[in-house]
Amino acid sequence: MTDFRKPDDPPGSDTAAPHGIVRFVTTPVGWLFGQAYLLLALTMLMWGGNAVASRLAVGEISPMALTCLRWTVVIVIAVAIAHKELVREWPLLREKLPMIIGMGALGFTGFNALFYLGAHYTTAVNLTIIQGAIPIIVLIGALIVYGTRITPLQVAGTIVTLTGVAFVATRGEIATLLQLAFNPGDLLMLSACVLYAGYTLALRNRPKVSGLAFFAILAIIAFITSIPLLGMEIAMGQVQWPTLNGWLIILYVSLFPSLIAQLCFMRAVELIGPGRSGLFVNLVPIFGAGLAVMILAEPFQLYHAAALAFVLGGIALAERNRGR
Repeated sequence: MTDFRKPDDPPGSDTAAPHGIVRFVTTPVGWLFGQAYLLLALTMLMWGGNAVASRLAVGEISPMALTCLRWTVVIVIAVAIAHKELVREWPLLREKLPMIIGMGALGFTGFNALFYLGAHYTTAVNLTIIQGAIPIIVLIGALIVYGTRITPLQVAGTIVTLTGVAFVATRGEIATLLQLAFNPGDLLMLSACVLYAGYTLALRNRPKVSGLAFFAILAIIAFITSIPLLGMEIAMGQVQWPTLNGWLIILYVSLFPSLIAQLCFMRAVELIGPGRSGLFVNLVPIFGAGLAVMILAEPFQLYHAAALAFVLGGIALAERNRGR
């Protein structure tokens, strides 16, 4: 999930200039690229499907191999699409290269590595519900890093959302909090969310370049920084190279959550702005949980329903003032 608003647009602005995606709308899919809400719904569906893919990958490909090969596919396509933007805007990218490297390493490589590793220990339903806490973690991070004021409603929303995450992590047994006995997969996913929240906060100071160029350079960095993780997995004798199903999973996570979803999201931001587009991220836990139940036949327990209600309700509270 990436914010492709131009850096000089004011926070919360609902206007956004084109970022180069408009050149794709002259194809037969031009009608689709004019439907912002449909594009956003498809984007969130693809991002929700990433959790299902991570569970399907268990036994088909190891987590670090999936992370590295995913970005291998993405950079080939992204660079082919954005090579002109990369060359033209390289001077601006080079000025903030250390920051960009940190963003790519943590927000893309770190997040996905922990995401896929966590899938070996917890369910896709849990992964998507915990992922829904990212906006609240960003809110807390903005207070710590930038001193952004938090309203009483946002405090209430934070508490409610974190309560939902606690419901998932403890399987609805709050007494588990006192025993400090958590599912390691849930903790890995929560750690991944913290990394992505840090990446999101850094977007505030990203270079003033097009979304295409920025995404392409991040993908390149994600590939490079994922190589050492794959090397560690090989050295530890834990690597599993992809089976046929594993290659299909790589193609899915590369083409849909990583690339097509990003292009759809960029185009939606061009059409209706980042503020309104960002609210649709709240659909990821709903789509992800639904897909996990339908495709993986994972059980949807009462505590899952309670957790989902808490997470989405907390985000709604936190967003209420901003919406106004």
